[in-house]
Amino acid sequence: MTASHPTAAPGPGAAPVKAGRKAEGRRAGGRTRRRRRAPRAWFGALPLLVFAGLCFGLPAGALLYGAVTRTDPVAGTTEFTGEHLQRSLQGPYLTSLTGSVELSALTAAIATVFGVLIAQAVVTSRRGALRGAVLTASGVLANFGGIPLAFAFVATLGISGVVTQLGHLDALGWNLYSFTGLTVIYLYFLIPLMVIVVVPALDGLRPQWREAARNNGATAWQFWRYVGLPVLAPSLLGGFVLLFGSAFAAHATAAALVGGSVPLVTLKIADALSGNVLVGQENVALALSLDMIVIAGLVMAVYLPLQRRSSRWLH
Repeated sequence: MTASHPTAAPGPGAAPVKAGRKAEGRRAGGRTRRRRRAPRAWFGALPLLVFAGLCFGLPAGALLYGAVTRTDPVAGTTEFTGEHLQRSLQGPYLTSLTGSVELSALTAAIATVFGVLIAQAVVTSRRGALRGAVLTASGVLANFGGIPLAFAFVATLGISGVVTQLGHLDALGWNLYSFTGLTVIYLYFLIPLMVIVVVPALDGLRPQWREAARNNGATAWQFWRYVGLPVLAPSLLGGFVLLFGSAFAAHATAAALVGGSVPLVTLKIADALSGNVLVGQENVALALSLDMIVIAGLVMAVYLPLQRRSSRWLH
């Protein structure tokens, strides 16, 4: 008589093993589905990528190609050269580049100080109507520029302007068509822009921080010295960089107001492209534009990390 062997019962670790295998299967299946969905997610951004490539990529590529190449008008051959980039950093071209940097840095610094003071007054005010009026006016003035802005200042502070005649500013040596005049005009739209930028940062200062500093015996100056300004520093520096970039790229207002009397890189590019000074300087103008792109890239390289750092504290 053959003895029947009983079937071995599953051990206590069998159920956890099967559950673990099922969980691994689910995770593997989830990763597979995510990998399958990942390429589909790019289709939503494809129109934006195509638009950016056509509107920014192609012009930037053409600008770079023209800045580093030279075409022989007789033979029709094209060769790579660094002559245009070298000339863009010499003589009057370098003077215009440094003039734009100086004007942009000065106006950005002044606008940062006055913009922060105005924004702080608006944030601490208990009148909602005042806040709404200031922010609305700032949004309008920050986008008011170009030839209309130049005409408004000519009619107001020009040689025969209303304010110039009433205040006899010409006797005091006031000249709108100068570096100082451009500084005043740029502040007209840079200060409102700084107000718009810094108001959210000031709103992010939590009242608990001020109360805690007051409870520990800190004065208002000590609060701003050790708490407020360190927290706001990335936002303030980011706002300064943004104002610098806006002033650095401005062209129409300066072109309509001062022409070529004040050396600015945007005006020099326009003169080189139109041949007002020398004929055949189009490639030098492209090299100047490439210099501007490099400076703007450095500006954005500073601005973006500052914005990310400020968002950690204020949001």
